[in-house]
Amino acid sequence: MSLLFQPITVRGLTLPNRVWLAPMCQYSATDGLPGDWHLVHLGARAAGGFGLVMTEATAVVPEGRISPADTGIWNDEQTAAWRRITDFLHARGAKAGIQLAHSGRKGSAYPPFHELADTTVPASDGGWTTLGPAAEPFGGLAAPAAMTPEQIEDVPRQFAAAARRSLAAGFDVAEVHAAHGYLLHQFLSPLVNTRDDEWGGSAERRARIVRETVRAVREVWPDELPVFVRLSATDWLPEGLGVEDVAALAADLKADGADVVDVTTGGAAPARITSGPGYQVGFARRIRDVSGLPVSAVGLITQPVQAEQVLVEGAADAVMIGREALRDPHWPLRAARELRVEVPRAPVAAGVGVQAQYDRAPWR
Repeated sequence: MSLLFQPITVRGLTLPNRVWLAPMCQYSATDGLPGDWHLVHLGARAAGGFGLVMTEATAVVPEGRISPADTGIWNDEQTAAWRRITDFLHARGAKAGIQLAHSGRKGSAYPPFHELADTTVPASDGGWTTLGPAAEPFGGLAAPAAMTPEQIEDVPRQFAAAARRSLAAGFDVAEVHAAHGYLLHQFLSPLVNTRDDEWGGSAERRARIVRETVRAVREVWPDELPVFVRLSATDWLPEGLGVEDVAALAADLKADGADVVDVTTGGAAPARITSGPGYQVGFARRIRDVSGLPVSAVGLITQPVQAEQVLVEGAADAVMIGREALRDPHWPLRAARELRVEVPRAPVAAGVGVQAQYDRAPWR
């Protein structure tokens, strides 16, 4: 029996399998509203058998967007637009997760496929002044404004308000994005957080905003539904965060109400990363071992046997499929065939199956 297609229950939510769609920015929204692109993009992966479909980084406030084309969930119109999408995902047998995010100093940027990528969007083109722990810029972006204590204290409330809207929008999982060099990770990393007040300095003070944000989201999220946290397990630089730092934080977040750690790496500062198949899986294993929390692994996991082996070896409890899912929205159906898992007609309790409309073309 394949572990990849075994259900997993976290709190009171049973996820139908352990093949999950990783959050991937699409830079295709207007005024924070998800539209037809998001419905088709995410809906296709639900029809393709992913047990959990995660949204892209979704801003909790307008200035928390990475680019003006990011999705958001700070108003009623956005909540209704997301509800249309979660209803479709549920009808396909998938669970729906939202990644709640604030970009911090990496915001107000042009999308990566724009001719001005990696530069700051001016106010005249819809940009804004970004915020960060300190007034130090990232790469070629404009320097942020150093946040006041009052602004910092408001962040957990912003995430909690977005979580309430996410629940109204029909999401099953709320993920706090504290990775990839965005605001919460900026506070965690000594490469970025040079403050000398109660929000900087020691590892405990640098982690304060993350822990308070997770507690705030947990407080408004139903007891029966899980809260995920995405963490970068290393900054890939000697002076930055390492996996032991992040594993210790994950153990603290367990006490704060986190249920799953979505393990990734990097993003706080430019670094040379040596990547290869499954290059981040070892970090997931270490965080799982230290924290006692379930974890998901991501990072060039492309082959079904490879994904299965991650679970068999106990390195993770689920896998997140990213770029491979862009190439193949029906990756779980192909994986089931290669792992000799019987694929019934969907919707099915196992969460992977051939939609009736595609019955004539099963994987063989």
